[in-house]
Amino acid sequence: MPLANSDYSINDADIAIISLAGRFPGAKDIESFWENLKAGVESISCFSEQELLAEGVKPALLNNPHYVKSSGVLEDIDLFDANFFDFSPREAEILDPQQRLFLECAWEAIEKAGYDPQIYKGLIGIYAGVGINSYLLNNLIYHRDLLESIGEYQVILDSDKDFLPSRVAYKLNLKGPAVNIQTACSTSLVAVHFACQSLLSGECDMALAGGITLRVPHKNGYLYQEGMILSPDGHCRAFDAQAKGTVGSNGLGIVLLKRLEDAIADNDCIYAIIKGSAINNDGAVKVGYTAPSIEGQAVVITDALAVADVEADTITYLEAHGTGTELGDPIEIAALNKAFRQKTQKTHFCAIGSLKSNVGHMDTAAGVGGLIKTVLALQHKLKPPSLHFQSPNPKIDFAQSPFYVNTQLSPWESRDDIPCRAAVSSFGIGGTNAHVILEAAPSLSDSETSRPWQLLLISAKTNTALDQATTNLGAYLQKKSHLNLADVAYTLSCGRRGFDQRRFLVSENINESAVLLNTLNSPELVTNTQEIKERSVVFMFPGQGSQYVNMGLELYQTESDFREQVDLCCEILKPQLKLDLRDILYPKPAQIPAAEQQLQQTALSQPAIFVIEYALAQLWQSWGIIPQAMIGHSIGEYVAACIAGVFSLETALSLVAARGQMMQQLPAGTMLSVPLSASQIKPLLDQELSIAAINEPSRCVVSGTTAAIEKLETQLTAKGVECRRLHTSHAFHSQMMAAILDPFTRLFTQVTLNPPKIPYVSNLTGTWITTEQATDPNYYSQHLRQTVLFAQGLENFFLEPEQILLEVGPGRVLSSFAKKHPRKPVSQQVFTSIRHPQENQSDVGFLLTTLGNLWLAGVNIDWSNFYSQEERYRVPLPTYPFERQRYWISPPENLNLKNETSVSLVKNPDIKNWFYIPSWKRLPLSPNQLATSVNQVLLFIDECGLGTELKQQLQAQNKQTIYVKVGVAFTKQKEGIYTLNPQNPEDYIALIKELQNLNFIPDKVIHLWNLTTETLNQELDTALIATAQYLGFYSLLFFVQACGKQVFLHDCEILSIANNIHEVTGSEILYPEKSTILGTVQTIPQEYPNFNCRLIDIIIPEEKQQIIKQLIAEITTKSAEKNIAYRGQHRWVQTFASFPLELPTTNHKLKENGVYFITGGLSYLGFILAKHLAKTVKAKLILTGRSAVIEKANWQQWLATHDAEDSISNQIRKVQELEALGAEVMVISADVANLQQMETAVKQAEQRFGKINGVIHAAGAGAIWGQSINVIENITKTECENQFTAKVYGTLVLAKILKNKELDFCMLTSSLSAILGGLGFVAYAAVNTFMDTFVHNYNKTTNHPWISVDWDGWKSNQQVIINNQGFGEEISELEITAEEGVTAFQHILADYQCHQLIVSTVDLEPRINFWVKRGLAKNQNLQAANRKISASSNYIAPRNETEEKIANIFEFLLGVNQVSIHDSFLELGGDSLTGTQLLSKLKQTFAMNLPISTVFESPTVAQLAELIDSKQESGQDDMDKINDILNMMELLSDDEINSLVE
Repeated sequence: MPLANSDYSINDADIAIISLAGRFPGAKDIESFWENLKAGVESISCFSEQELLAEGVKPALLNNPHYVKSSGVLEDIDLFDANFFDFSPREAEILDPQQRLFLECAWEAIEKAGYDPQIYKGLIGIYAGVGINSYLLNNLIYHRDLLESIGEYQVILDSDKDFLPSRVAYKLNLKGPAVNIQTACSTSLVAVHFACQSLLSGECDMALAGGITLRVPHKNGYLYQEGMILSPDGHCRAFDAQAKGTVGSNGLGIVLLKRLEDAIADNDCIYAIIKGSAINNDGAVKVGYTAPSIEGQAVVITDALAVADVEADTITYLEAHGTGTELGDPIEIAALNKAFRQKTQKTHFCAIGSLKSNVGHMDTAAGVGGLIKTVLALQHKLKPPSLHFQSPNPKIDFAQSPFYVNTQLSPWESRDDIPCRAAVSSFGIGGTNAHVILEAAPSLSDSETSRPWQLLLISAKTNTALDQATTNLGAYLQKKSHLNLADVAYTLSCGRRGFDQRRFLVSENINESAVLLNTLNSPELVTNTQEIKERSVVFMFPGQGSQYVNMGLELYQTESDFREQVDLCCEILKPQLKLDLRDILYPKPAQIPAAEQQLQQTALSQPAIFVIEYALAQLWQSWGIIPQAMIGHSIGEYVAACIAGVFSLETALSLVAARGQMMQQLPAGTMLSVPLSASQIKPLLDQELSIAAINEPSRCVVSGTTAAIEKLETQLTAKGVECRRLHTSHAFHSQMMAAILDPFTRLFTQVTLNPPKIPYVSNLTGTWITTEQATDPNYYSQHLRQTVLFAQGLENFFLEPEQILLEVGPGRVLSSFAKKHPRKPVSQQVFTSIRHPQENQSDVGFLLTTLGNLWLAGVNIDWSNFYSQEERYRVPLPTYPFERQRYWISPPENLNLKNETSVSLVKNPDIKNWFYIPSWKRLPLSPNQLATSVNQVLLFIDECGLGTELKQQLQAQNKQTIYVKVGVAFTKQKEGIYTLNPQNPEDYIALIKELQNLNFIPDKVIHLWNLTTETLNQELDTALIATAQYLGFYSLLFFVQACGKQVFLHDCEILSIANNIHEVTGSEILYPEKSTILGTVQTIPQEYPNFNCRLIDIIIPEEKQQIIKQLIAEITTKSAEKNIAYRGQHRWVQTFASFPLELPTTNHKLKENGVYFITGGLSYLGFILAKHLAKTVKAKLILTGRSAVIEKANWQQWLATHDAEDSISNQIRKVQELEALGAEVMVISADVANLQQMETAVKQAEQRFGKINGVIHAAGAGAIWGQSINVIENITKTECENQFTAKVYGTLVLAKILKNKELDFCMLTSSLSAILGGLGFVAYAAVNTFMDTFVHNYNKTTNHPWISVDWDGWKSNQQVIINNQGFGEEISELEITAEEGVTAFQHILADYQCHQLIVSTVDLEPRINFWVKRGLAKNQNLQAANRKISASSNYIAPRNETEEKIANIFEFLLGVNQVSIHDSFLELGGDSLTGTQLLSKLKQTFAMNLPISTVFESPTVAQLAELIDSKQESGQDDMDKINDILNMMELLSDDEINSLVE
């Protein structure tokens, strides 16, 4: 494109800045950055204490009076479009956020310039630098297990500064130099200097240059220190008398550079010109390493001016380094004075400013930030104000210098015909200085005119991004209506990559385009509906009859390639036709009627059709659309043959003209279109009639004499067959052509016929033309005479449905045939080139629509050639709308909290303070709560429709989803949809295997199978309970077990969404059978630290929009709460309130000689309470249990003949003890879960003792290892059912039996495990939560309420209580003694108003915080703080890789150093809980399942290593044996193998 000023001189060393990109405090892009600069906005943020605490700032630091709560921050540093750049979610989380942001901006810079590196023919280089990776140091470093799982090498690749340029080069396909620059504060301007040098030396043709600094924690202040570089008040006052320093900040800037000569030639948008640059170092001639140097700075400025070959007094603006320090500012001005005064004594001609007064010191990005600011000022011819300047630093004499501080927005005008010029300085700590001289860009000529219609292309990787890109472009064009639409179209096609999701618009002007782009449902916006594939194209050339006057006229007027071919053909035809065919094709308006008559003559219509189709084919090919195959209809086949090279254009035109003239001389005839197949019509034909063409399998064209046709037409009409005569002058392809066959054949013997270079289908055979046919003169006479087998010919293309059929000629006749063909694949696309004569629209618009459709389908278009006849500008347009999601690994929540392990866990001496009640408080999600990265989601879909709506919402947010429905077996219904049988654990294993095969690693599992429709008055029975367990408790249990078996262990949150489990408002209908899932929610994270679990309880509303919104927010937000409920608009979280109970002076609940029924009455707890009742009220006791009962008369004999440890002997002595205390005792053998046995027991009790006054349900399997307590990995369904028997089914039986009985009390002995969970307690916790929920529900409909008591652990010789371990305390110190338990029982009976009471011997809240909300794994650092640093004084280092890995795991879990191979895990501080984590780590490391007993049986590094190695060797031995067998079988014959098998 020529320059507007033809006298402008281009220097060979001039570098054009052709694109800018960046992220700055208060500005997410270059445009908003400039608006802030113009308005004099200070973009430094001031933080609240809450914000700083949330970022991890220590309270002690906040309280320091010198701590300044300010810095410059960027928005959304945790977000990134990983999918766009093909990063896995895990790699995106690990990758330095600086590199992520830089990568996005690098893409923006190149795309904004109008280039796609994938197709750019030159070399693109990158020179860039990055700040220190504080994300690694402050976030990732605390997740050692994660880093170890990734591997040291990968962590280095994702974290180190070195890899920024090369990663960008790899991801963006840049093949020029990729060089890392690190010179501290001057890094990015030094990068610009090196990029310029690389361009000038020819190493590359374009170059990115820039830098980024992004600090983590991001919202962070700093500690002011007198005399240092940071400001005491969070403001940077560059050059001002009050200047005390700068402010820390974050930022990113990139420029795209090109040699000016090339940029002008390539019609780039030029923002400014770099006239010259220089770098140097201060060396040692200064007071210290970090101090600036007048000499060093003056030299670099002088050198840059010399390189640029400009005078200092032509520089009218200078962007200074300007840190606002007392030392730095005077030195900088002194250096400037020294450099400028070498050439000029003028004063006050050069404005200076400092970006740091607006945004602070962006460190690595500071230099390029100043450069971008200055470039924008040159572009807009405005000097932005430098902030906070009131009076000069007393050490700076501005009055006698060339400089003045620019404090207001002021116009920037050139002087003395010299373009506006500027300079930019950047000086790095350590002394590396950079200086760049800039000049305003030259003015370019106005953009040329173009086609009347333009094709706008938009593409993206996702549908949502496509919509966003569309609306972004529409909004931009609405704002920039002065743009030339042709330049916009050119940039979109030549300067953008074509992604799979595509859309196009054909439009006449920019205003119309803006309106249509902002209306996504507009029919003018055409969007792809098929998968984008690289597709081939078939050209279809129509025959005679499709022609019309002015066909392609607008193309002739606007498309030079088309016009050249038409002109060429018409000139060649002139001698033979004796006229200029253009006068008939494109006549003057007055000549149109005559031309229409002429165009009906065969002698002219056939050459006319050939000319248009040939010219159109050449136009398509010039745009890169080369046919893979072709077919023509009658005369159309001649175009195909010519394109294929069978004969030259001159020969083809001569033959076509002769063909038309010969046909014209024949007698007139008629052609009739008949809706019958060839076989149906043939019997009706006589010798005067022929089938001229079979265009569709069920439609033929009959040709012959007019009389014969009239006769046939009468016959068919009489039969009800509708026929149609064609507008032809002759009976083509019939016996009426016989007279010209021989002379026509002779014409072909006189020309050269060549084998076809492009395959095409023959009309004569309906299949591919052969070389013999194409070069045989007789073929062409037969082709003229015989039937056109077009329908059969089309079938050759239907074998490849991905081929596109393109009609290259006027109208849509052939396209219609193809579309109506019964064998055409539905997916095969068919397009036309020139409108039908009855379509009133632009030829260009019509053709561009077809071109757009071809691009939409995946056809490669040569857009450079498409615009080759025009001079078009690349213009800045909106860049790709990244769909950024959160990829962020936060430091441990408790990193800077007080050491809460100091909280006393000593048993509370006052039993009245042991009691708590469940409560709920309204707690909405806070805006400050961290969002959680959600990329891949596994959903267990409910039958209520909520899951389906959640899935749609998640997919709309570009989350990858797979969902699982309840079915009879594991099946894949279709992509992303599976069923499984919830009763079959193997189905869950199959699911996990499938996820592993798909590399689908969900970071969220949304379990909705506990959502059911509300059923009023539904009776709870065993069948209903069993079904609920498979959909809830067992479903999560089987899922986690499957994950463990398949070593599918990664960080993941399981959200169980259920309804009607919790009583929040008191009005809910409760479903106790579902509540068992709470046991899994509590215990899974305790045994599998990689899993976090939450339960969200809802009431399903009729209108689901609100609850869907609430659940999406919950899914995408981090929360430590385990039990959450939504009721209407409000979010509730479960709490536990202290509920002191005084010991009564008298107990009204117990009656003297009262009758008390105790299930499990001879169990530890049942017996303790039975003794209390015997002592206090001389009770009549009914004790049930499953053990056999010996008749009292046989007791003495039994005791005499059995060991003291015998269980029945033990029972007998207990009964005797109770009787000795004054009780009457009735022992009944009855299973509490057996309705018939319990009915009998109650009946017997009432017959003997009368009315029952109270019931204690103490039956249960208890917390006994090996019977019903087991870790999740090993627990069986049988073990789980052992727990369910007494506490679930037994409770149900009691409710039925006692429903109408007037009891003083009924107490269910639940467990604190329902609240705290515990190792091996998955089933135990589940059944106790059932009891709690059951009581809440039961009490809604009874006048005699029950109470469920969640007891802390009782001191017992048989039970192994684990649920309180995790603090390193002796559990026995916290257990309830028999005396304490009895006292607590008295407290409970004193106030019998609660449905549920929790008994905790120590403060409950810290137990929940540590054990439930955070989990052991998240507090390892706190535990480690309380442990010794060195593990062993007799240190023996690991001897092999296995021992080394195990020692590392010990060190990580226990927070100790130098673990010796003989150190015991238990002696180092490990316990049963950390033992489960140890097993989890060993499984991940060695892909091996080990039982929990391993921790106790092989607790040292050496023992574990020996065990693991032996198992691995055993596995290898098995593999070796299998290989030996296979090798042996290879040596055997088939007969020998068969005999062995038999």
